[in-house]
Amino acid sequence: MESVIDQACAAALYAEGDVALDTGASLLAAAPDADDALHRRGEEFVTRAWGRGWLPADLIRFVRLELDERRAVLAATLVAAETARYGELPPRWRAQLDELSGLPPAPRNKPDRFGYASDLLELFRLLLRLPAIEPVGPAPGTATDHLHRPLAADEPRMLTRIRALLAKAEATGFPEEAEALTAKAQELMARHSIDEALIAARSRSAGSPGACRIGVEPPYESAKAILLDAVASANRCQAVWNGDLGFSTVVGFEPDLEAVELLFTSLLVQGTVAMTRAEAGQRASGRKRTKAFRQSFLMAYAQRLGSRLADSAERATAEADADTATATGADPGSAAAAPTGLLPVLAARDVAVTEATERMFPRTTTTRVRGATDLDGWNHGTEAADRARVGGPGKGHRGRDGGGHGRGDGHGRGGGEIMA
Repeated sequence: MESVIDQACAAALYAEGDVALDTGASLLAAAPDADDALHRRGEEFVTRAWGRGWLPADLIRFVRLELDERRAVLAATLVAAETARYGELPPRWRAQLDELSGLPPAPRNKPDRFGYASDLLELFRLLLRLPAIEPVGPAPGTATDHLHRPLAADEPRMLTRIRALLAKAEATGFPEEAEALTAKAQELMARHSIDEALIAARSRSAGSPGACRIGVEPPYESAKAILLDAVASANRCQAVWNGDLGFSTVVGFEPDLEAVELLFTSLLVQGTVAMTRAEAGQRASGRKRTKAFRQSFLMAYAQRLGSRLADSAERATAEADADTATATGADPGSAAAAPTGLLPVLAARDVAVTEATERMFPRTTTTRVRGATDLDGWNHGTEAADRARVGGPGKGHRGRDGGGHGRGDGHGRGGGEIMA
């Protein structure tokens, strides 16, 4: 005999519209003894999402975008219950689950049994129709690989220090102090990345590039995607944006992925703070701020930072190569320095990242994003990017067909291109 769970799911999940949801919710509301089985069914849908390449943060972000915060909390409750069954999880999974633990658990049968059942079924309907996406590591419960190796013993201390510097840069009200703090954080990122690359090359254990996904959510997601692409390029990674699903996939070696995640988050916070201040100044002068101002501000901020990060990356690489050559007694860039020099090591890693990106995304396109239309917003965004003085640790990629940094004419009408 078909269970009430099967009856409700058959009625609600494979048809469109509210009538189907109401039918399924009515069946569940009349069967309080089926509550536990209903949640187990939800956990099965979550397990299926892992098999399709999704990670916890991706899943909750997508539910929030497609439905609302209430259903996102429900999804987080199911994710927490499903992942509790695994004895070991990859580090990036653990970090995402720790962030989700800050969400309050969804109370059962609130505001009433019918409404709660309807919310669950609408969530199940979305989970059932999740598309398969490119995996960035093994699903929990499967064999782990090098992409999710445990972090080295000294890495947490280094990352904690970098996060602390960036947090201070975000919190300070003084642009000069923010510049100094961000520059110091970038210096630590660069040194850590270069040291890792040289150690791996000398020990002949270079490994392979990994990947992570970073949320790129509305509003102004195109400008945010361009900023992320610029940060990724400056850190010897490549980013591919999926606008429909609200994230970019960043491909690179693990130390560089960590740098991209930290720096992008910090620069986005700093840019948002600067935009808010610019809006306040404009309002004080009697001019009303608009969506066009914000879009233009963030577009200019992203494009100007992209240019500066690329320049800083080249300088940082040249300085590090000179230091390496001096330590070996060879001239920078000479044939004698080549076996142990930095540039050949980084070039090999660049090739590995490009090949890994092409394997994961064999059919990417370059997307032209909407340009900026507000001159004041463009000028304020450019000034904010100039204040956020940062450097990159290595040679940057522009992405295919010039994607990544975008193009602008300097008069508030710049567009941009990114790999998608």
